[in-house]
Amino acid sequence: MTKEEMASGFRTGYAGFREILACDDLETIRKTALSVHAQVHPAEVSGGKEKTAADLAFAQMTAGRRNEIVPRQIWDTDLHYAGNDRVPTPWLFWHTSRIEDLVSNILMTDGKQIFDERWKKDIGSSITDTGNALTLAEAEAFCGKLDLDALYAYMIEVGKNARKIMAGLSLEDLRSMVREETVMRILEEGGVTVDFRSVWLLVFWGRLTRAEMILTPLTFHHLMHFPVLLDRFPEIRI
Repeated sequence: MTKEEMASGFRTGYAGFREILACDDLETIRKTALSVHAQVHPAEVSGGKEKTAADLAFAQMTAGRRNEIVPRQIWDTDLHYAGNDRVPTPWLFWHTSRIEDLVSNILMTDGKQIFDERWKKDIGSSITDTGNALTLAEAEAFCGKLDLDALYAYMIEVGKNARKIMAGLSLEDLRSMVREETVMRILEEGGVTVDFRSVWLLVFWGRLTRAEMILTPLTFHHLMHFPVLLDRFPEIRI
């Protein structure tokens, strides 16, 4: 499978998922959501056998390229609010994992996020937020101290837990939005900062139904970031 075929397969599945969300067949919605989610997470998350874009991207980062500076993403979706449009490679994995943790556990279930002081220490993180507002220099300093094995372990736990959450949602859950006070918990718990380049995420997430959260923060968001590594390093073979 080529990189292009991998991306095309996800986009096809993603487009089909958007249509399926309008139906009342909960089992089909769940099955499709989990399938799309699996395509943009490491295979370990879903128990899959074939490597995914996330596997390949992480392998590139750990193969002597953790200090590479890459484009932040392949679309300009949120760059108007970004601290910088270029980041070190570990930032991509921190950013996507933190957002998935916050959205799935706080917004979708009003529960407890996975990230805590233990994870903060293990990963070697100096921040608790998503990293949206970091300048390039700040991102380099932040990423230079991260334990990549711990970051990978966090990414796996967040992904597996998100799948459990998605599998347990009802049709009413999927079509409903979350309370404002639930959204504000993310700020209170340090998931975003008061910097406008960070706090705007609360406005965006607060407008979404839980189904739309699966569409963007939990699936398509990963495809916004990981392909920059696959495109940057043409020697990747799938």
